[in-house]
Amino acid sequence: MQSAKSDKKIIFAAICGVKNSGKTTLTEGIIRTLTARGLKTAVIKHDGHEFECDIAGTDSSRFVEAGAFGAAVFSRGQIFVRKTGQYPDTRDMEGTSRLLKQLITAFPEADVILAEGLKGLPVPKIEVVRRAVSQKPVSNPTGRFLVVSDLSQEEIGETTLPFEDLEGITDAILQKCL
Repeated sequence: MQSAKSDKKIIFAAICGVKNSGKTTLTEGIIRTLTARGLKTAVIKHDGHEFECDIAGTDSSRFVEAGAFGAAVFSRGQIFVRKTGQYPDTRDMEGTSRLLKQLITAFPEADVILAEGLKGLPVPKIEVVRRAVSQKPVSNPTGRFLVVSDLSQEEIGETTLPFEDLEGITDAILQKCL
């Protein structure tokens, strides 16, 4: 993906899988590995449910409760943006793709952007398949370049790496998504 503000190529990959398959744990490990390699990494998380991104009673929450459609809080060390509205249903791939591109522009300084979720989109992705919760990939195969699993490559029928091989998984992201 190209950054909207420059010709810089941002590496993008999604980490997807069924609920409780280990997506967040794997994403954390990949972030640590990328960061150790000196790459500035950002994450976009898709949540299929309504969620609360602000703590009740804080100023930004109070502003939204008062009717603001959005609120931003910033300090020397962080920025938080909350924006409410009607956004595409995740089953609407075209709308979700447009929204994803908008979210990516929020991180122009990133070398790598990981997304957690987005299994239905035809984007570069890794699927987590853990024997205890699933037996085969369920994501849109378009863009899927790796399955991280405790099942063998023969059982999956696609390129696989074990959860513990964070260096190999990171290498696959950097090679396939550059």
